[in-house]
Amino acid sequence: MVVLVMMAIAVGVVVLAMRAAAAQGGPDVTTRPARPARRPRVARPIRPLAPDDDPEFLRELERRARRDDGAAS
Repeated sequence: MVVLVMMAIAVGVVVLAMRAAAAQGGPDVTTRPARPARRPRVARPIRPLAPDDDPEFLRELERRARRDDGAAS
């Protein structure tokens, strides 16, 4: 039980110390350091996700279907 009381007091002291440092204009320890700037991503061409949404694929299917209509199996 004494250990829990001591831990609670320690946490309270740390919180008060951080608030006092922030009030005096000290370093803000609650924020993360600034990240270096990232390079912009290269825009990739947008392609349809499914083949049946791809106009080029559909044209090729139609061409093959027309070509195969007259062929005997």
